[in-house]
Amino acid sequence: MKTEWKIFLTVATFLLGVSILYAAWTYGEGGRVEWVGTVALVLSFLLCSMCGGFFWFVSRRIDLRPEDRPDAEVADGAGEVGFFSPGSYWPFGLALAASIAGLGLVYWQMWLLGVGLVAVIFAACGLLFEYYSGTRRTAEH
Repeated sequence: MKTEWKIFLTVATFLLGVSILYAAWTYGEGGRVEWVGTVALVLSFLLCSMCGGFFWFVSRRIDLRPEDRPDAEVADGAGEVGFFSPGSYWPFGLALAASIAGLGLVYWQMWLLGVGLVAVIFAACGLLFEYYSGTRRTAEH
């Protein structure tokens, strides 16, 4: 995690500098600040800062990973990484539900927005609990 927070906070520092430069440049060119680009750059800075801060926070609480050690070998990173789904239809359903909610928002149809948001919640729960099989029950003798 040490590498990740350094990358994110470097990009965040760059975005902060660019947003200040952009605001000053547009003010100098037109006599007023161009707010859309300035706000987009500031929000990008905040997002990168948030991600970098999270990685920094986590990196202080875990041991160094092989990616963070300069003396690590390739074999140090070998082993089981985790479980990955072989295939699922839930992401498609989630994208469809988000599209329905987006259309409801674009056309300002509250009923369509409501249906889309309920479908988003349903699809997100389906994706989250796809491999959940319930609690393990032991045989009672």
